[in-house]
Amino acid sequence: MVSNMSNAMRATLAFTAMGTALVMVGVFQSWALSLTILNLCLISSVMALGVNIQWGYAGLFNIGIMGFAALGGAAAMLVSMPPVDNAWSAGGWNILFSAIFFIATIFAAWFVHKKMSKSRFQTIAMIVVLVTGYLLTRKFFDPAVDAIEATDSAKTGFLGGLGLPIILSWPVGGLLAAGAAWIIGKVALGLRSDYLAIATLGISEIVVAILKNEDWLTRGVKNVNGLPRPVPYELELHQSEWFVSLVEKLHSGSLIGLEGVAREVALKAALTESAGVFVKLCYAGLFATVLVIILTLCVLALNSPWGRMMRAIRDNETAAEAMGKDVTGRHLQIFILGSAVCGIAGAMLTTLDGQLTPTTYIPLRFTFLIWVMVIVGGSGNNLGAILGGFLIWFVWVESEPGGVWLMSALTGWLPEGNAVKDHLVQSAQHMRLVVMGLVLLLVMRFAPSGIIPERNR
Repeated sequence: MVSNMSNAMRATLAFTAMGTALVMVGVFQSWALSLTILNLCLISSVMALGVNIQWGYAGLFNIGIMGFAALGGAAAMLVSMPPVDNAWSAGGWNILFSAIFFIATIFAAWFVHKKMSKSRFQTIAMIVVLVTGYLLTRKFFDPAVDAIEATDSAKTGFLGGLGLPIILSWPVGGLLAAGAAWIIGKVALGLRSDYLAIATLGISEIVVAILKNEDWLTRGVKNVNGLPRPVPYELELHQSEWFVSLVEKLHSGSLIGLEGVAREVALKAALTESAGVFVKLCYAGLFATVLVIILTLCVLALNSPWGRMMRAIRDNETAAEAMGKDVTGRHLQIFILGSAVCGIAGAMLTTLDGQLTPTTYIPLRFTFLIWVMVIVGGSGNNLGAILGGFLIWFVWVESEPGGVWLMSALTGWLPEGNAVKDHLVQSAQHMRLVVMGLVLLLVMRFAPSGIIPERNR
């Protein structure tokens, strides 16, 4: 019966179940937690769409997802944080000079490679250009870094950003990820799929390592806190008359009969809870808008002649190439598009966190999660990727408290202080990995193409 169910029916039932699960979390745990999970599900769905573009459309195996997400996170900081004037005075100009020399070196090497015929003189010229450019770059770069990182290193120690609205960093994060994908694709897309996976993972590790160690740029492991928000702050809402009036109306029943200090305490508690929920709803609205826009573009692209060409290349590269299709060029194109979407998701995630924490970008751990989202939801199906983003992140978050509840229920008959009971309850957090593996196994057994599989046309 399940195998004969249409994709529309599957999608309707699956998303209805996810909505019900989020409502149940709000009712039995808290609405703040439910909305937090919803926001993370929306971001995960955007990232899953990026991976689905690469794998589902073109069969490109990219496991460097966290590197592109990290570039998006760096974009959020570089766009939104105000510039640090003292750091710019200490070494900002030298950083710009070193960047100019670096770019000039790249162009000079490219010019020598293109204009000179292959010979010993070309090799010597290339070496001279590269060594000279490297020495000039380091001459300005090293003292600039030392001066910047020494500028009030406990609070700043970096150049800061542009001081622009953080929402602008979302497209900027996509552009940074797309630029990195172009460089990676030029080098690695000619490799076999397994070598491509290794190359993307290695480059992802390099990106994360740069963010962790280049303090002058991102403060490294000291993190950048207090990123501006695209939504109101809770304190601003507490001081807004319209919001206070709205909360009083919504909680009029619980405030009836209270006067003086008791009423103030109850109203303050209601304001605190309502402000947190309102802020999360604002984030959810922004993230859902981005998800709908990207989903719409993905659907239009997949149903276009371009989308049919990409699926033809995925299914049989040799036949597509024989028909005159530029397989490598199309692979580069799809790799850039998918990486850009991952960069946008990374910028959104850092915006939600309100801080840039390079140590949280763990390539293998979170790359595994995103790939499970795509596989479980349905590779090649955009709605399937979104469903996978919702389902897997929900399971990832709720399996730990669910595991604690399950172990407490199973060991309730044991006395307090029992070693077995304490061990099982304390180890319940590892239920997350067990449940994730179980979900993946069940889907692979009963729906090997995913919950909402790709529709064959």
